[in-house]
Amino acid sequence: MMEIRRANAKDIPQLLRLLSQVLEIHAKIRPDIFVSGTTKYSEEDLRLMVANDSNPIYVIGEGEKVYGYAFCQSRIPKFASTMKRKKTFHIDDFCIDEACRGKHLGQALFAFLIEEGKRLGYDEITLNSWEGNEAANAFYEKMGMKTRSRIMDLPLTEE
Repeated sequence: MMEIRRANAKDIPQLLRLLSQVLEIHAKIRPDIFVSGTTKYSEEDLRLMVANDSNPIYVIGEGEKVYGYAFCQSRIPKFASTMKRKKTFHIDDFCIDEACRGKHLGQALFAFLIEEGKRLGYDEITLNSWEGNEAANAFYEKMGMKTRSRIMDLPLTEE
């Protein structure tokens, strides 16, 4: 039976495998930025992260099998007199195993995050998504997200 739960140390090998899938998508889109064959977090990073209650990692799976994850962070933007202060539930990283996509696991995990964010008293959910990752962007829009801002770049050197 599919369940969503907090990640634990036993999940780290599977989290690394999924982090690699995400990195390779990004490396194909922006090889000038991402290094193929790496992961965003190391095994040691993940050991610390799974124990951090302030920035939870949630997984979706069956028993010991992990089919997806959401790395979350609590953010309170710095005070600015021109913007409303909101408590933000930020999704730092989100992935569903490429072998499991199309089975609505991402929708289930995202719906869980919405309810968890409400339960924990957040005002909004945010995430960053890379331009060119059309499947992810379409998914996030389907989940009700809208583009708030864009970061643009102009490389000044050639790779």
